[in-house]
Amino acid sequence: MSVILFRLRGVPDDEADEIRELLKTNGIDFYETSAGNWGISMPAIWLRDYHQLKQTKQMLEVYQEERSSRMQSEYARQKERGENRNLYDIFREDPLRMLLYVAAVVAIIYFSVMPFLEMGG
Repeated sequence: MSVILFRLRGVPDDEADEIRELLKTNGIDFYETSAGNWGISMPAIWLRDYHQLKQTKQMLEVYQEERSSRMQSEYARQKERGENRNLYDIFREDPLRMLLYVAAVVAIIYFSVMPFLEMGG
């Protein structure tokens, strides 16, 4: 009996690829489902054999801990080198584009809210 192992919605492609490779390397029989044409189905990795679930989940926990520490150290390295961009950095790089985005957001909010404010007045 098949059982869902790992949901792929919102998972970065590199992480999904690493999980697929981990399962293949360890000889675990699995298959995937996609989000479908409209993106409403559940993209996931499924195990074909329910009896492999406990072993595979333990293996995934170890992988997740390793990935977490790897990503945290990468983030710290980027932060030390000043490679992490924030909103202020984006504004400094292209202030005109940022001002246009802010103006567009303000216009959208204005046109979305004004009809309701006019009904009350």
